[in-house]
Amino acid sequence: MSEPVIEIEQRWDIHYRHAAGETGSHFFRALRDKRLLGRRCPACRRLLLPPRGFCDRCFVPTGEWVEVESEGVLEAFTVVAQKFTGLPDPPYVVAYARLRNADTAMVNYLRGIDLGDVRAAAQSLAIGMPVRVVFRDRPEGRMTDFWFEPAQR
Repeated sequence: MSEPVIEIEQRWDIHYRHAAGETGSHFFRALRDKRLLGRRCPACRRLLLPPRGFCDRCFVPTGEWVEVESEGVLEAFTVVAQKFTGLPDPPYVVAYARLRNADTAMVNYLRGIDLGDVRAAAQSLAIGMPVRVVFRDRPEGRMTDFWFEPAQR
């Protein structure tokens, strides 16, 4: 007979600053110009978004910067109904979208849907539905400079 597992409740409130690195810095600077850039793997030719300094499949340094198209498809999503410190008040949608010429999906918020009825909103979304990137008016070089919205069908 095993003993019950002990649960320890903790609260973490950490202020953290990290370096974006060469690849991340280039990506964030491009966001200021309302451009999404990915990096191409020279071995497998996949276009990686978000960009990476090395290919996670081939383990070789990536090289070529390629502008990523602004439309794609929804690959995964969740409707968040619980409050999390530092994040928007719920409900909101977090989604992975694969943009048209990219080979990997990128996470961001999905806006442009009515979240008044969370269940109905979740049922209105579907894997594979078309989405588009929308940029804020004055980008600052942050992930919150853009989001996804359902594309016109």
